[in-house]
Amino acid sequence: MATANKNLSEYDKNTIPNAKGFRFGIVVSGWNTNVTTGLYNGAVEALLDLGANEADITRWDVPGSFELIYGCKRMIQTQKVDAVIAIGSVIQGETKHFDFVCEAVSQGIKDLNVQTDIPVIFCVLTDNNLQQAIDRSGGTHGNKGTEAAVAAVIMANLKRETE
Repeated sequence: MATANKNLSEYDKNTIPNAKGFRFGIVVSGWNTNVTTGLYNGAVEALLDLGANEADITRWDVPGSFELIYGCKRMIQTQKVDAVIAIGSVIQGETKHFDFVCEAVSQGIKDLNVQTDIPVIFCVLTDNNLQQAIDRSGGTHGNKGTEAAVAAVIMANLKRETE
């Protein structure tokens, strides 16, 4: 298990650029809201801790993880953001729906990173059960939302430094 010996919430502020002056978009899936709310809270807390202003964080809600792709695309097209975080949670069920959604969302977010000049950070949990999702959205393994926020700051800074 990749997170077995890692706390997703740990980071060293001294090694991360200051987020002041950057604008962040966060697109949040409405499916498994007990999980996505925790991820969102972790992301916002980390962005603020890293120097972002609350007014520079825009949240959009979409119905499910599949819709994250379109939500992120529209966020990039209509908002002046330096990075977007896509937050979702897909939990294995009894059908192949899990496989199709996970594959499509992964590929869609990858495509946005290739096709646009705004980094889109993948913060979609793809867990076998609800407990695994809870453990990674503020539970025993920390918060993947925190990790995604750190990645968003680093990537927004990379974009700025290379323009």
